[in-house]
Formats: sequence, C-alpha cells, structure tokens
Amino acid sequence: MLNTLILYSTVDGQTLAICQKIQQRLTEQGEQVNLVNLAQVSADTLACADKVVIGASIRYGKHRPELFKFASQNKAILDTKLNSFFTVNVVARKPEKNTPETNPYMVKFLDLSAWQPQLLGVFAGKIDYPRYRFFDKFMIRFIMWMTKGPTDTKGTFEFTDWDKVDDYAKKIAAQK
Repeated sequence: MLNTLILYSTVDGQTLAICQKIQQRLTEQGEQVNLVNLAQVSADTLACADKVVIGASIRYGKHRPELFKFASQNKAILDTKLNSFFTVNVVARKPEKNTPETNPYMVKFLDLSAWQPQLLGVFAGKIDYPRYRFFDKFMIRFIMWMTKGPTDTKGTFEFTDWDKVDDYAKKIAAQK
C-alpha cells in the first residue's frame, strides 16, 4: 500500500476542499493518505511518503511564497518520490486557460520553480464575496469586472469542475 502525502496551500479553503476530494478518491483506491497544510509538514512526514501531491491557490496573481520556499528546500526529496502539483485559480474558469500548458499561473510556477513535478493539474476555484474583507471584496470584484467574471458581491460562485478533480485523482492513483 502506497503512503500518499497531500499538501495544501490555501487562502480561502477551496484548495483544501479539492485536496479532500482527492484524498477521498485515493483512499477508495486503497492508498494510505495523509493531508497536511504545506506550512506545517514535518521532514519526517515528507520522508515517509511514497507519493507527494501539492495543491496551491492563487491570490492576486501569485502563489503564496511558502510554496516556492518548500519546493526549493525539498526539491531533492520531492524528486525521489512519485509527485504531482496542481494550482487552483479563477482564471481557470476559462476553457482556454484551464490546462497546465495554457494556465498562466502554472506556466509561471514551472518557470520560477526548480522543482518540476511529474504530474500537473489546473482547477478553477471559487469566489465567495460574502466571506471576504472589504479590501479583498473590492479588489476581486474589480479583477472580475476586468475579466468579465461575476461581480455580484452578495454571491458565491464556484467554478471547480469536480469531474476533472476525480480524473486527476485517477491519474495520481495510477502513478506507481
């Protein structure tokens, strides 16, 4: 039985929700799965994993700095494991920007990161205006207005394609 470690870096929780869905699917496939916040993973936990999955969200056009720090500090061990990386961002709601090759944030990650994951995924995220603080609500609404996205600040808009998440989990399970 493979020991799989799923690490997440999230701002509002959608990346964690996607990781939980992947965890569920991998557990159904007989894998032992540990889900840990990227900022809290121990060296021992990482060393004991056979497979490492990392999911990270975008806020204001960037992955969180902890992602790049982790990838840089742990590149050598990540390269010895079966591994995968996915990014979660609202830009991926657009069909022309929802693949690893066409998503600007995945392309940027691969350009900036010394770690080059074996399996890549891109998922559209969620906008939850009622949960945001004033500044975030204003900024995200402005970005959505510019990109022709939803601007109703009373609304919550989930763009995640859960079938696509299931397909990605199957690809992770197939890594041997």
